[in-house]
Amino acid sequence: MIEKYINSAAKRVKADTVLKNATFVNTLTGKIERGDIAITADRIVGIGAYSGVREIDVSGKVVLPGYIDSHVHIESSMLSPEEFASLVVPRGTTSIIADPHEITNVCGMAGVEYIYKASQSVPLDVHIQLPSCVPATPFETSGAILSGDDIAADICRSEVFGLGEFMNFPGVIGADPDVIKKLEAAHAAGKIIDGHAPCVMGDELNAYLCGGIVTDHECATPEEMAAKADRGVYVQLRHSSSIHDIAVNCAAVNASNMSRFLMCTDDRHAADLKQKGHIDDALRTVVNAGLDPIFAVTIATRNAAECYGLKWRGAIAPFYFADLVVVDDLKKFNAQYVFKDGALVAKDGRPLFDTSKRYLPEDVLNTVHVNPLRAEDFILSLKGDRAKVMTLNPGNILTGCEVMKVESRNGDVILPDDVLKLAVVERHKYTGNIGRGLLKGYGFKGGALGITIAHDSHNIILLGDDNAAMAKAANTLKDIGGGMVIVESATGEVHSLTLDIGGLMSSRDADSLISESQKLYNRAYSMGVNKKLAAFMTLAFLSLAVIPHVKLLDTGLFDVDKFEFTDINA
Repeated sequence: MIEKYINSAAKRVKADTVLKNATFVNTLTGKIERGDIAITADRIVGIGAYSGVREIDVSGKVVLPGYIDSHVHIESSMLSPEEFASLVVPRGTTSIIADPHEITNVCGMAGVEYIYKASQSVPLDVHIQLPSCVPATPFETSGAILSGDDIAADICRSEVFGLGEFMNFPGVIGADPDVIKKLEAAHAAGKIIDGHAPCVMGDELNAYLCGGIVTDHECATPEEMAAKADRGVYVQLRHSSSIHDIAVNCAAVNASNMSRFLMCTDDRHAADLKQKGHIDDALRTVVNAGLDPIFAVTIATRNAAECYGLKWRGAIAPFYFADLVVVDDLKKFNAQYVFKDGALVAKDGRPLFDTSKRYLPEDVLNTVHVNPLRAEDFILSLKGDRAKVMTLNPGNILTGCEVMKVESRNGDVILPDDVLKLAVVERHKYTGNIGRGLLKGYGFKGGALGITIAHDSHNIILLGDDNAAMAKAANTLKDIGGGMVIVESATGEVHSLTLDIGGLMSSRDADSLISESQKLYNRAYSMGVNKKLAAFMTLAFLSLAVIPHVKLLDTGLFDVDKFEFTDINA
């Protein structure tokens, strides 16, 4: 093949495809250049004046390297890998670093294998990170456990690209022996390690980075981003469905530190992917916020390729793989053509590949294992009249804690205004564990709302103001094999959406999932959910015990700052 590339470059034979009259961003030098871009087989072979077997005139448009999402959980889209690709590839994304942390917490290594195999049929490079923290902390119940010995055995597998986000940052900083075993195994295998270190700074950051951890996507402020870039971290600008701070945080980027930044989406829902976009939407957002568009494109392409060692990706130059997106301009980033390894795979926002045949093994189905729940299971008894109530921060997954006066009657709390019961029901091993707490600011009234997506152990998480409705919601989630549910107290009506793959994802096509889920979202908002919140997905983060400050686990209320349980009684 090398000979064919050389002959095409030297014009002894025509290139397979030529993008004529191209204006393109040279991410290697920061320039905007002009010339024909010649492609033969899977590679760019020349830039200049070329003729090709197929020629596409791209006058007035801009050609960019294919985008690289440096950290994403496909599961958070609620779509299969095939359907996920059908939405992101037409937007210009050609490579992702995928951490199947969510489905691995439910299904173990069968979840990793599912994501890998299901991704083989689509024109998207899916680099699989082996989840490092299953469960995320030792304080909760997950469907699987990956110990240091397990990581050491599996990190060498050919389908494993690296070690996923190391969320147990206290374990790294404290040099926990099992954590050290995982880190050393990754280094011995020559695999990259992703990070997750919210608010970790100073000496603790130094200790965390001495684990050989390379990236972090959990910075809350531009100042934290800049400080971590100063310490050699590849800092990820995140554009997720639940966290909306990329426009603020991109202020950390300047000409001196630009090479230390990447782009990622982390958790992005199907409807947002369909309606708003993927990395293209992140580019629109940061450029609109004032970031130099060449910086933005470089961050979304070359920087990620260099960080992750994706050789011959992330730039437009001879011998680089022909992963290209042709956009209207450097403000709107609307994709006209997308090429993957030289093949035209999407045009005008539509995929040119078929996803109707989806890989669906039995070992990722039927994953909700709970005994029938009753209204009495959701009684919350306090010792006095003062309780710790979890509070929300719209647009962010950080939570707070407020001590409130909460009265009781007949051994159960009387909910104050704008306060709901919150419950986490263990759903993997029939333990019967139920964590019970209080939540302020969600706005929901008149029943119960629940979901089997509850980061990161993915137990059932419920909120409501009616014990019977909460029990009915939990039982419905068991009956449908996982998903999303709303129960209305006044009518007894149940509205649900099945997520049959691990209780996290749907085997249906993207359009029907988006349509059905939107009906549930609309129902939730009609029942009072604060419109500044993602109706269901905000709920899914309230059990994430590695994000400050207070979270609820199936085993109880948890103080993330102290990394220990805390009594709900204040």
